[in-house]
Amino acid sequence: MRYRFGLMIAALWWGSLTALGFVIVPMLFAHLPSPAAAGQVAAKLFTAQTWLSIGCAMFLLLIFNQKEVVTQDLRAQAAIKFIVTGLLLAVLVEFGLSPRIISARVDGGNLKLLHGLGSAMYFGQWLCAGFALWRLSRDK
Repeated sequence: MRYRFGLMIAALWWGSLTALGFVIVPMLFAHLPSPAAAGQVAAKLFTAQTWLSIGCAMFLLLIFNQKEVVTQDLRAQAAIKFIVTGLLLAVLVEFGLSPRIISARVDGGNLKLLHGLGSAMYFGQWLCAGFALWRLSRDK
């Protein structure tokens, strides 16, 4: 039961990253009247996604980072590395990179570089969540 719940949380994490990054945000930029308006909405959505990612990763670590689970289940062992890396990427983007993007907008800093770095880190988080889901859904 606990394993299936963890699998569902991993699917929620990866699915929400996929929907936001590859569907919702591109549609915002395609349909809102200005890139500035789309960027403001996207920033709020990415913040919400970060908190969802942190919650999902923490629940996954609580479920799978118990001594008996880790020592007996190779799927959980492999997934934990991806979960921790994805969690770190989410926290770094939200608390390390996002404030710099905001200040670059105001100060005229290197916004393009920071957005590129943020996109790469988001993609890395997406890969980590996907690999965690992949590892957890494998047969024993």
